[in-house]
Amino acid sequence: MLARLLSRRAVLAGLGLAAALLLTVPTLAGPDALVLRHDGGATRLSVAALRDQADVRFSFFDPFAGEELAVRGLVFRDFLVEHFGEVPEALAFDAWDDYRVTLDGWDDPGWILVTHQNGAPLSLRDRGPLRLVERDYGDRDPANLRNFNDWVWMIRSIKAVP
Repeated sequence: MLARLLSRRAVLAGLGLAAALLLTVPTLAGPDALVLRHDGGATRLSVAALRDQADVRFSFFDPFAGEELAVRGLVFRDFLVEHFGEVPEALAFDAWDDYRVTLDGWDDPGWILVTHQNGAPLSLRDRGPLRLVERDYGDRDPANLRNFNDWVWMIRSIKAVP
């Protein structure tokens, strides 16, 4: 009887430990979180908190949506300095649709980490919860979507690449 009780307690303790570990693993974050990876560590940021911090507003023609959109977000360069201490040489992105890409050239205040579109928070349905776009894409032709291969949406995690 005592062995059965101890065994049951051990199982329950093990399940409790497993549940606690699963809740703290950043890679298991849902679309309500962004995972940042740097120097072998990982940090989980609340998307709701990022939405609250979003202080840049502008309208632009989104070549992928084919329409003018009003967006709100954060200056990505400032975000990188705040969370990585600098603008990393390159960043590896993982998206919720399993897209993966590594890109460089982020030391430019024209990149915006978008959190809202047309007054509403971005969801997975509208290529959120976070999206990277350029505030001004210069003279690139919006009809040629290949001009915008460096835009990233449905961002799940960002890793600093040395």
